[in-house]
Amino acid sequence: MYYESGHGHGLPHNPFKAIIAPRPIGWISTVDSSGRANLAPYSFFNAVSSSPDMIAFTSEGLKDSARHARDSGEFVFNLVTMPLLDKMNLSSASVASDISEFDFADIEMAESRIVKAPRVAQSPAAIECKVVMFSEFTQLSGQPTDRYLIVGQVVGVHIQDEYIVDGQFDMVKAQTVARCGYRDYCRVGDVFEVMRPDDLAQ
Repeated sequence: MYYESGHGHGLPHNPFKAIIAPRPIGWISTVDSSGRANLAPYSFFNAVSSSPDMIAFTSEGLKDSARHARDSGEFVFNLVTMPLLDKMNLSSASVASDISEFDFADIEMAESRIVKAPRVAQSPAAIECKVVMFSEFTQLSGQPTDRYLIVGQVVGVHIQDEYIVDGQFDMVKAQTVARCGYRDYCRVGDVFEVMRPDDLAQ
């Protein structure tokens, strides 16, 4: 099949999110101006740079996490794994802004080192970030979209020692989970190495 996005796809559900998959889940923690902690998952999330390391998430509407990241200039990425999947899903519930998802989903907090936002204590890895870009997307027509891009530069990384195996972070042992579109997810379980041509030439 072929379709132009402006004319619709004719399917029961939009295939776009399933084609661009799997995607890391941006489980983002922030604090508001009163110091209340917020936690929410974002399915549009990824690493976008190295040297310096940067990660980004996008918010469909100016939701709490995006607004808090903009106002505080900070956020934390928390890795989602199978043991944390249900709590991650629960933290996606629409609750009042004065309710912390950490409390709502019974998630233990741990202090960060550099930023004020807490991290998920049970997560095998968490990344502290300072915001370097906050921007609203525009359409081809130039019209605003109410979709926001937040880019953070990594300032601190937490890794639980048990998940470092032979000098590498072990995604299989951590049971890292990714988003696959619709209501589908996958767990990292089949990892294989492919050497680049330049690697083989050395």
